[in-house]
Amino acid sequence: MAFCPMFCCGRGSDRKGQGKKQPTWRIFSLKELHAATNNFNYDNKLGEGGFGSVYWGQLWDGSQIAVKRLKVWSNKADMEFAVEVEILARVRHKNLLSLRGYCAEGQERLIVYDYMPNLSLLSHLHGQHSAECLLDWNRRMNIGIGSAEGIAYLHHHATPHIIHRDVKASNVLLDSDFQAQVADFGFAKLIPDGVTHVTTRVKGTLGYLAPEYAMLGKASESCDVYSFGILLLELASGKKPLEKLSSTTKRTITDWALPLACERKFGELADPRLNGKYVEEELKRVVFVALICAHNRPEKRPTMLEVVELLKGDSKEKFAVLENDELFKSPPTVDHNDELSGAEDSSDFIMEEKEPKRELQELTGDPGNSHGS
Repeated sequence: MAFCPMFCCGRGSDRKGQGKKQPTWRIFSLKELHAATNNFNYDNKLGEGGFGSVYWGQLWDGSQIAVKRLKVWSNKADMEFAVEVEILARVRHKNLLSLRGYCAEGQERLIVYDYMPNLSLLSHLHGQHSAECLLDWNRRMNIGIGSAEGIAYLHHHATPHIIHRDVKASNVLLDSDFQAQVADFGFAKLIPDGVTHVTTRVKGTLGYLAPEYAMLGKASESCDVYSFGILLLELASGKKPLEKLSSTTKRTITDWALPLACERKFGELADPRLNGKYVEEELKRVVFVALICAHNRPEKRPTMLEVVELLKGDSKEKFAVLENDELFKSPPTVDHNDELSGAEDSSDFIMEEKEPKRELQELTGDPGNSHGS
């Protein structure tokens, strides 16, 4: 059966510009992608996740690509593929990863992107590049602001609005200039106008999940704000979202950071790899913004537009209000129980059992689910 994503029938992407000209995407043949990746050679593999593998490739014109090859075909994999291709084809922003094209032949489902030579933020904080210390403070600030602008575009400028649902360090890719590109829209949800949240099965990565989403399945823009707060703390401190203290106890990055922020001990919050080379006012901004984003009460969290404004330091008055928030007055006492003992690290997933037909209907707004016509 030939696969046709929903936008094939002429529905265009959001074209508000947002700092990136509208590039073209196309359908690739399987033969072309086999040639580009040397038959999906192991040596070309960039990474692997619950969805499948990502490979480096080079097209006949010399341009470099990344190819996401979804695992064994199923309705679930097909749905994730459809969601990601649909959303990538809609959104264009300098801080969102662009779609180059896709391939759907037989049971193969492949998505093609521009190759990001500096890989992911995760690789620099905790992975293969972590010892090289390539992220100086200026780069970290640019990555934080760029990621925030990309997510703000999804929440406030895309039509309909989009919740990412898996904001984390491995989904922030870095181009040749270390500019952030938010990636991986396989978990994303489209939010119609006037809808405050959608109730859904929980899906995402432990350590980044907002409490109301993890416990009640209430997904909203505010859940992405929470995840972004965790990401910001990770970016500033170099620590993982969940830290193992003993065989049964884990500490969240917020439990570690909040007492230090309350005592204004910002030097102890900075990544030791920075060797003290950071702008203290900016570090203070990042820490306070991160912690208010990761507030347990969703109504206390800012919007992503407010986050961008605060991170850029555009309003001293608004930052002064934030600095005086009750959250930073006296640190809560933390009981490190073993409730997180099932989570080995931030790569553990809580996966959602999808209902493909219903989700496609939500995505297209078509009760008849006629995406394949």
